[in-house]
Amino acid sequence: MVCMPLKGLTFNSGPTYRRTLESPARFFDGESCWTHPRIGIIPHRRRPLAVLTMSKLDLEGSDVFREMVGMHTTDLGKTWEGPYKIERLCPTEEKIGDEIRPIAVSDFWPSYHKKSGKLLGIGHTVVYTPDWKVVPGRPRHTAYAIFDEKKKEWLPWKTLEMPDPIKFANSGAGSVQRFDKEDGSILLPFYFTSPGKNSRVAVALCQFDGSELKLQKYGNELSVDDNTRGLHEPSMAYFKGTYFLTIRNDKRGYITRSRDGLNYEPIVPWTFDDGSDLGNYNTQQHWVTHKDGLFLVYTRRGANNDHVFRHRAPLFMAQVDPEKLCVIRETEQILVPERGARLGNFGVTYVSPQETWVTVSEWMQPKGVEKYGSDGSVYIARIHWDKPNS
Repeated sequence: MVCMPLKGLTFNSGPTYRRTLESPARFFDGESCWTHPRIGIIPHRRRPLAVLTMSKLDLEGSDVFREMVGMHTTDLGKTWEGPYKIERLCPTEEKIGDEIRPIAVSDFWPSYHKKSGKLLGIGHTVVYTPDWKVVPGRPRHTAYAIFDEKKKEWLPWKTLEMPDPIKFANSGAGSVQRFDKEDGSILLPFYFTSPGKNSRVAVALCQFDGSELKLQKYGNELSVDDNTRGLHEPSMAYFKGTYFLTIRNDKRGYITRSRDGLNYEPIVPWTFDDGSDLGNYNTQQHWVTHKDGLFLVYTRRGANNDHVFRHRAPLFMAQVDPEKLCVIRETEQILVPERGARLGNFGVTYVSPQETWVTVSEWMQPKGVEKYGSDGSVYIARIHWDKPNS
């Protein structure tokens, strides 16, 4: 499928940047590790507060998230407080039928909401059986929580009410990049599995008043018919008047774009600029934006990484051609090197006009990945722009 070019969107070389890599924490005890490390920035003129959240993963199961862990810094990462357990974001219990079932919040992503002045984190719920196995069919909801800046603690999480409880009984906004508009409304990508169908993707327009997140409407539904589980983990970017959406699929990653942020063109597979497949599959991709360029962060095949689960390491970044909807191969750089463990669940944070951070941890599954050198490190890959971002 060939996408029609959009006027005003052309590829220009740059912007240029340099990279540094640091590890503020690490955890691996043979039974658990940390996943989904993501950072939200509460801006202040002198001492912005950076708040990191991540989930503790039980390595014996599949997607078993036992608790939420946090860290924070007031000097942009020179020193950190934590890690510490975030009690209010840890699993709760709910009686469903005759059983008491654990429910966890996972795939959490904190991001500052400028209009309300609040740090708003969004993820989704996971329901487990009493012996901590994911419930078949994955019933879930979009979960969100607000950070109390004065007390430096998270408030109890809530769930986003959806318009059709049957259609959206299995829907969530886990591991997605949202976009906050100037008027305070939020464009929130989400994915859902309706009865008898594979997973689809859409973008919701939400309002947030500093306390409650409410859905107003949502755009067209994006789907794929390829004998897979469907589409998952969409992430959004806004660049020069156009919205872009990158989407996970079992076989390949997809991209699409929109003028209004709600209704999107038909999806097309991610490729390099020479037309070859990007090689990303069954894992998420996210965006780094600069006023002068649009970038994709991703993992892929073909990097001497056949020993890595789903080729989820190393973590790459490359510039995107916004007209042709492809990755410029010659711009590809490694942000975080491969040491056996997967790096597919990560976050991106705009820190300042000078810096953007990409955060990721070494997911220590399957057993034995440590023989390649991984140790459960949590990484911050700093992107230092040569020209200021906005």
